[in-house]
Amino acid sequence: MKNYKVALLAGDGIGPEVMKEAVKVLKLVEERNADVAFELNDVLFGAAAYFETGKAFPEATKQACDEADAILKGTIGLSHEESKKIPVDEQPERGALLPLRRRYNTYANFRPVYLPKGVAHFSPLKAEVIGEGLDIMIIRELVGGLYFGEKETGVDENGKRFVREVLEYDEDQIRQIITVAFEVSQKRKKVLHNIHKSNVLKSSVLWNEIVEEVAKDFPDVEVKNILVDAAATYLCLNPAQFDVMVMENMFGDILSDQGGGILGSLGLMPSACKGPEKSYYEPSHGSAPDIAGKGIANPYSMIGSVALMLEMSFGMEQEAKNLWNAMQSVFAAGYSTPDLSKDGEAELITTAKFGDLVCEALAKMPVA
Repeated sequence: MKNYKVALLAGDGIGPEVMKEAVKVLKLVEERNADVAFELNDVLFGAAAYFETGKAFPEATKQACDEADAILKGTIGLSHEESKKIPVDEQPERGALLPLRRRYNTYANFRPVYLPKGVAHFSPLKAEVIGEGLDIMIIRELVGGLYFGEKETGVDENGKRFVREVLEYDEDQIRQIITVAFEVSQKRKKVLHNIHKSNVLKSSVLWNEIVEEVAKDFPDVEVKNILVDAAATYLCLNPAQFDVMVMENMFGDILSDQGGGILGSLGLMPSACKGPEKSYYEPSHGSAPDIAGKGIANPYSMIGSVALMLEMSFGMEQEAKNLWNAMQSVFAAGYSTPDLSKDGEAELITTAKFGDLVCEALAKMPVA
């Protein structure tokens, strides 16, 4: 029997609602696989944690995450007005999310832009652009660059307010994420798009030097170098040309959200954040406080994060594939939730009903 401890960080907004559906799926997976057991530990994280404990990332949550084999995280954050009730350094992104990444050095962020032809109607792109569907893996460096660099604000000698933020990488940080990207490319189509801005940024010059060095260890992988602004354009005009894309932190933040736009919603984009010893899995979308508690948020991204966890942390590749197919089958059967579809486009169902239908479809699939 394989026993896995999973820390559940439901978070804020729609986080608890979509997390309930993820738990349904995990319990079914446990039922279907007699040699697997999940120990699920619900803990506070984000704004909800701050209002209850005074800390966005409380010590009890840190301990639960330390002890877990993997972390499943919901959405965090509040509306702009509600966020003002929390001190700046304890607001969820600064006080919880970035410390989580630092604590476990989750340097590799995986965001699949996966859109089979059968559900291409969600995309705002034309059918001829989508073609036979999209299957892109965006790999983003997650713990370096501008987001984690030294920051300073103040007033200069002329009385003018200023801000200074440092973009910093060392070669080891770059090499580890580039190596991951080559390894993923080698298992897929053996084409790696390296996204950079070396015509302006010296950080990209170093980045590209490391790419060339690592490429020598992967002679069967073709490297295609492309400027980040051109990549943004091509993601709209010809996204099917991409298979694996690798980039630094800020570029990855922006382009992966653009990938969500291509899908039609970040609600269709789960993600994995992997470190050397521990990983966490989360939806790419926000906490959507405007629809929290209404039961209309689609749990696809949250359940997809479970699929990534099954594959990447627990080695359950076939069950992960089954889960992806189960989720797609719900859309293919003509169901959706109000946050993703308008009246008349699909039969609109609740968050819980979508989770139920995914479980029904998964239960019918053969166990590996």
